[in-house]
Amino acid sequence: MLREPIDRLCYLGAHELARLYRLGELSPIDATRAVLERITALNPRVNALFYVAADAALAAARASEARWHARHPRGPLDGVPVTLKDSVFVAGMPSPQGTRALADQPPAERDSPATARLREAGAVILGKTTMPDLGVIASGVSTLHGVTRNPWNLERNSGGSSSGAGAALAAGFGPLAVGSDIGGSVRIPAAFCGIVGFKPSYGRVPLAEPWPALVAGPMARSVGDAALLLNAISRPDPIDYTALPWRPEDYVPDADVEVRGTRFGLLTDIGFGLKVQPEVRARVEAAATVLEDLGAHVEPMAAIFAEDPEPDFDRMVQAYASCDFSLLGAEQQAALLPEIREWCVRGENMSAAELMRSTVANNHARRRVLAACAAYDYVLSPTMAMEPYAAELPWPPGGTRHNPFCFPFNLSEQPAVSLCCGLTPTGLPVGLQIVGPRFDDAGVLRVARAYEAARPALPWPAL
Repeated sequence: MLREPIDRLCYLGAHELARLYRLGELSPIDATRAVLERITALNPRVNALFYVAADAALAAARASEARWHARHPRGPLDGVPVTLKDSVFVAGMPSPQGTRALADQPPAERDSPATARLREAGAVILGKTTMPDLGVIASGVSTLHGVTRNPWNLERNSGGSSSGAGAALAAGFGPLAVGSDIGGSVRIPAAFCGIVGFKPSYGRVPLAEPWPALVAGPMARSVGDAALLLNAISRPDPIDYTALPWRPEDYVPDADVEVRGTRFGLLTDIGFGLKVQPEVRARVEAAATVLEDLGAHVEPMAAIFAEDPEPDFDRMVQAYASCDFSLLGAEQQAALLPEIREWCVRGENMSAAELMRSTVANNHARRRVLAACAAYDYVLSPTMAMEPYAAELPWPPGGTRHNPFCFPFNLSEQPAVSLCCGLTPTGLPVGLQIVGPRFDDAGVLRVARAYEAARPALPWPAL
């Protein structure tokens, strides 16, 4: 066994774990035990996981150790601990969608495609991470799971809806997590928790139940680890009829990525939503300077929108959520978070004409975003306009207008990554978002790796 303090062992990345397994200096069993011990000690404070499959994880780690000893691992994820979001199906584990309304739902009978690919790769599935009710708010507040807290400051929000995934990574509860994103749900907790969250191009990662704008995405503590996870979960699955044609691409960037001559647009005012807080803007602009120092060209972008497109996007999501809402009994509907219940009721009362008008408006918004980005190789922006707000709030003062930089890129189906670009004076992470052209997932990860390698070193929270 590697003689390392448990804290350091729990912050080793997937690449480093695989290297140590290969050298025989660390066993998947020891790595898994260390993470499980840390979860037992600290998860009651953070509330990142609601279901821990300790026995199954250790059994998977023992099987992995045997493969590494026989020099026949299934790949670089063999024996690497990973968590999956509540809404990502894992056969035999609960998937109550973050709500008390579905607390009595039986465990999932099948794996989601991402889960199946991770099993095939030999990864150790630790358990399920928390999310808010039905995953429709960008906060770590759930009627079933309670409040998921930010490891950097337990009084602050973890973001959502992949709340537990972001908090788990920052807390050292495994090096990898799978989240999902329809309006920022991978990138928002990545920004708030100081980790890497990648929203792939629409269709890149097969889904069990696809619908417009929804993607599954890798989350990790480094760009390289997120890319390694994408290699696995992007592999094909016939259940997703919307998935992109699979090609055997390695998304892991080289260590010496060059960005010299790359053209970046710097978007700090998208034209709607809350204004970017000065401390957030300052760190994003500093990140742009880092890229300029690497030889990139960065120029300010004009606002993309003259009017707020969020109400039309909101109606699209409401229409889908109201379908699930209508299947619930009266008692179940009453058990939902009140803000979400009221929102779903409004969706049920939406007319076909209203929905069609919003669909057309969303298509216009998509074209506008793509046209604005076409002048650049990549676009830089804040992931969130503000630093993490109070843990118990479903959203900050100003309502849902606090994430204007996220959902437009779901509409446009573009790949986007959030990674930490520094800490505010109060010690809270700030997320830099890098957006690329549709289908250029590898390019976005390359650029993110170049920035990550050049930025000042950042600590992890001391819990």
